[in-house]
Amino acid sequence: MQINRHKLDNGLRLVHIHDAASQMVYVNILYGVGARNEQPEYTGIAHLFEHLMFEGTPNVPSFDEPLECAGGENNAYTTNDITNYYISLPKQNAELAFWLESDRMCNVQLTDESVSVQRQVVIEEFKQSYLNCPYGDVSIILRSMAYKKHPYRWSTIGRKTSHIANVSVEVLSDFYSRYYAPDNAVLSVVGNLSFEDAVAFTEKWFADIPAKGVSAPVLPVEERQERMRRKSVRRNVPENALYMAFHMGGRDDKDYFPCDVISDILANGYSGRLMTRLVKRKRIFTKIDAYIAGSEDPGLLRINGRVAPGVTMKQAEEALWNELDELKNKIVPAAEMRKVRNRFESEFTFRNLNRENLASNIALFEWRTCAEHLFDEVGHYRSVTAEQVRNTARELFRKGNCSVLYYLKKENSKG
Repeated sequence: MQINRHKLDNGLRLVHIHDAASQMVYVNILYGVGARNEQPEYTGIAHLFEHLMFEGTPNVPSFDEPLECAGGENNAYTTNDITNYYISLPKQNAELAFWLESDRMCNVQLTDESVSVQRQVVIEEFKQSYLNCPYGDVSIILRSMAYKKHPYRWSTIGRKTSHIANVSVEVLSDFYSRYYAPDNAVLSVVGNLSFEDAVAFTEKWFADIPAKGVSAPVLPVEERQERMRRKSVRRNVPENALYMAFHMGGRDDKDYFPCDVISDILANGYSGRLMTRLVKRKRIFTKIDAYIAGSEDPGLLRINGRVAPGVTMKQAEEALWNELDELKNKIVPAAEMRKVRNRFESEFTFRNLNRENLASNIALFEWRTCAEHLFDEVGHYRSVTAEQVRNTARELFRKGNCSVLYYLKKENSKG
């Protein structure tokens, strides 16, 4: 699969894959800004700004309306590391996406009215999805336990609703001016649009936007965790739950792929160890999962489990540690390693058959290093040996490297 690229004088990077079989074009623009670029007193504003980008400009008062008229769809998401916007359109209307994205890169109007509307939308989302939803605040609690310095200590939604409610238009305008710039963005195009047309549209609509000299953030380094951190909370939930978070490396660290393999051995699918042994066989948990955060800077491997009725939290935690100790002390059988490798490759392949996903992923990898590295992922995963899994598990699953959260139902809760 050939990836074409072009860079504008203002720093905007274009990556492109031509797909003549498609009737659609997928245009994706990724900005190198997420929750890690926020200040501790103004958290949640990267996500708030994602909402504000749909408020329109003097040229396009309603961002969605011209897209809908052209048969297109669009959406966006924010992580701790990046903010990503994506549009799908019939091939004959592809240029519209370039115009719309270039327009809101530099012309979004931040008024008291527009900010007020989106503030309330985000605050409601905070309440509904995090504060008033069963188990919704787990990530907020766990991040604050695991991180003490790095801005990963708060979720993309922010630390508290007051940060969103009180942020000023001036602070938001500064955030926009600082990070929404061509030299902090990657534009990816996948679909039935020639590379020549993609370059022409990019030059036509983005070339006049000035660069802003955006530099990578200098972030505090999280110190090595040496002692286990514990916390218990009570909430109105149907089942007790156990959460564990272990520090691991970031995308460029040598333990990243071994940790990914470990999470899949533990919990990828119904045949993962934790599901097979602790849910089906021993009935210690009613559901359980393990996964890595996938963050750019050193992140977390998390284990989430709903504890079965009649099982104490101590019993549940002990059972989990027994499984983790086995990974530390025994070599994973070759057949099990083959199974997780094959599953990863299958999921990776099918995920990137979706052209919208592919556009998002090549933008992300171009932002990291270069888009072609996306297709090295399977090889990196397959190169992990059983010995690496065991050695990585010994460091990863140190008791001192763990934050443990007991999420307990209130005494009068049903269930």
